[in-house]
Amino acid sequence: MLALRQRKVLARAMRMVAVMAVIPLKRKRAAQPEPTGPATVPHPRGQRERTASPWLGDSDGELPSVSFARFEALERALAALWPAETPVAPTTAFAAWFDWAMHLASSPAKQWELGQYAFEQWQRAWRIASTGAAADCCVTPMSQDKRFADPAWREPPQALLAQYFLLTERWWQRATRGVPGVSKHHEHMVSFAARQWLDLFAPSNSVFANPVVRRRTLEQGGANLWRGASYALDDLARDALDLPPAGAEGFKPGVNVAITPGQVVLRNRLIELIQYQPTTPAVHAEPILLVPAWIMKYYILDLSPRNSLVKFLVDRGYTVFVISWKNPGAEDRNLGLDDYHHLGVKAALDAVAQIVPGARTHAVGYCLGGTLLAMGAAKIGREREKALQSMTLFAAQTDFSDPGEISLFIDESQFAHLDRSMARRGTLDKRQMRNTFQLLRSRDLIWSYRTINYLLGERAPMTDLMAWNADGTRLPYRMHREYLRRLYLDNALALGDYRLDGVPINLHDIRVPSFVLAAVQDHVAPWRSVFRLNQLCDAEQTYVLTAGGHNVGVVNPPGAVPTSYRLREWRVGERILNPDEWLAQTPATSGSWWNAWADWLDRHSSPRLQPPPAIGAENLRPLQAAPGSYVLQR
Repeated sequence: MLALRQRKVLARAMRMVAVMAVIPLKRKRAAQPEPTGPATVPHPRGQRERTASPWLGDSDGELPSVSFARFEALERALAALWPAETPVAPTTAFAAWFDWAMHLASSPAKQWELGQYAFEQWQRAWRIASTGAAADCCVTPMSQDKRFADPAWREPPQALLAQYFLLTERWWQRATRGVPGVSKHHEHMVSFAARQWLDLFAPSNSVFANPVVRRRTLEQGGANLWRGASYALDDLARDALDLPPAGAEGFKPGVNVAITPGQVVLRNRLIELIQYQPTTPAVHAEPILLVPAWIMKYYILDLSPRNSLVKFLVDRGYTVFVISWKNPGAEDRNLGLDDYHHLGVKAALDAVAQIVPGARTHAVGYCLGGTLLAMGAAKIGREREKALQSMTLFAAQTDFSDPGEISLFIDESQFAHLDRSMARRGTLDKRQMRNTFQLLRSRDLIWSYRTINYLLGERAPMTDLMAWNADGTRLPYRMHREYLRRLYLDNALALGDYRLDGVPINLHDIRVPSFVLAAVQDHVAPWRSVFRLNQLCDAEQTYVLTAGGHNVGVVNPPGAVPTSYRLREWRVGERILNPDEWLAQTPATSGSWWNAWADWLDRHSSPRLQPPPAIGAENLRPLQAAPGSYVLQR
C-alpha cells in the first residue's frame, strides 16, 4: 500500500513538473508604444518615499513570485513522501539554542556568575547533606510546584533527592535567563525547554525515588502499578484511535450536558444558531447573543444545569441565543476570518434582529470568538449601525504584542513549519492544539497526571468540564493561517491595520459599553494582555479580573466554590490605569462575577420588560431541538 501511495504521489508531482516545463523560456516581446512622457512621476525634492528597505529602491516584482507559488505547490505535492514532521520547527529550536549558547560563550561575566552560583549551590547542597534536609538552607519549591508537598518528601533520603533537584532547577533557571544579547523570544524558549527536560527527570516521576508511590506500592503489593499499566495502555489506545479519554463517554451533549431547552433557528455552512426557551413570564427587551470560540464547542457555556451560563441568563429573564460552530474538515480549508465574520457573527446578529425586531443585542464573545466580536463591533461602529446594545468579552485578546507563553510556539519559522503541515491536511488537527496546551502546563497535565494515574494507580473522576475539554475541534487552514499571521505575528488588529470584509478595522470605532473579563491564572489569554483593550477603545469599559484560569475562571457559577473577583469601571475622560495600578487600586470581592455581570447587563438594558418572543421567525423556522447537530461532529 505504501509503495502504491508513493507511486501516486510521484506521478502527481511529475505531472506538475511537466506543466511547469512547457512554459516557454523565451517569449516574444510585444510591440511597445513609444514613450510620450517621463517614465515616472517626478517628486519634489525630499518627498520621495524610501521603499523596499534595505535595498533602497522599488522591489523587483511582488513577493511571493508566481514561480515560487508553482514550486511551493510541487513541494507540498511531494511532502507526503517526507518523514513525519516534528511538532516544533527544528530551525526554531536550533536558532534559540544557538542564540543562547553563542552569547553565553561570548560573555565571561555571565560564565563567572554561573560558576560562582554553582559553587554556592554546591556548598548549600553539602550543608543540606551534613545537617539534614530540615535545615534553614533548604530550598523551598515555587508556589505552584506541588510535587514535593507530601510530608514524606521531608524525610531522608528522598528529602536530599528533592533538594538536589531543586538546586539544579534554580541553577538552570539562572543559566537560561539574563544572558546578554539573547533575544527575549529565544530566552523564553530556552528556559521553557530547560524546564521540560528537568521535569522529565524529576524524582517525583520515579517509582523508587517518590516516597508516596513507594508507600502505595508496598501497601497494595504492586497492584497500583498493574492498574497504572492498564491505564497507560488504555490511554495509548484511545489516543491512537482518536477516542475521548476514559470517563468522557459519560457526558453527552443533549443527554446530561447542553440540555437547556431550545431550538436551532438558523443553519448555514458554518454555524447553527440556537434560541433558548424562556423560563420567566417576561423578559428584557434586549436579547443576548453568545459567540464562543470555534477552537472549542459551545457547550462550555451550557454544561450541567448547576454551572450553565445559558441557564443562568435565561433564568434572569433574558432571551438567549448561542452560536454552535461547525467542526470543519479538509473541504473547509479555504474558510477565512471574513467567512467566520460573515457566516458567523453577522449572520447571527441579522437572525436575532429578525426574531427580536427593533431591539439591540447584548453581544458576548469568548476567547477567539471575543476577538472576532470586537472586530465586528468596530465595523458596526464605523458604519454607524445600531445593532449592538453592549459588548462583553471573556478572556479575549485584541492586542497580541505580548500573548503569553503561547508565543513560544509562534514565530516566523514555526509559522512556516505549521503552514506546510496545515496546507497538506487542510486543517489544524485538534490533537496538535491539545499537545501545545498540555506542554504549556506540562507539570500538571503531563507529569502529575502520569504520577497519579500510572504510578499511584488512581483515575481522577471525570467532570463535565474535563469531558468538554477533551471534545476538541479542528481549525480551517486559511482561517488559522490568517489568525497567526495577521493577528499574532503582525498584531494588525491593535495597530489598526486589519481589514474585515475589505473594511479597515480600528477598535476606537467601538461605540458601545464593554464588559471585559480576564482570569488571573489564564495561560492562553494572559490578563495583562486582555487589559490592553482599554488603550485601544475609548468607549465606557468595565474591567473584571476573576480567580481561576481560561476555562474555570469563566465557568464560575455563584455558590459553587469559594472564589473572588476585582471590578472597576472606566468612563470617557478618566485617566487610564496601567495593569499594576489597576491591580493595586481595585479591591477583591468575594463571590462569583456572574451576579455582577448580570447586574451590569440589567443596568445597560431598557427598564421595561415584555412578553418573550416566539421561537424563530417567519423565515427562521425551528429546524432541530438544541443542542443541534454541529456540536455532535467529531
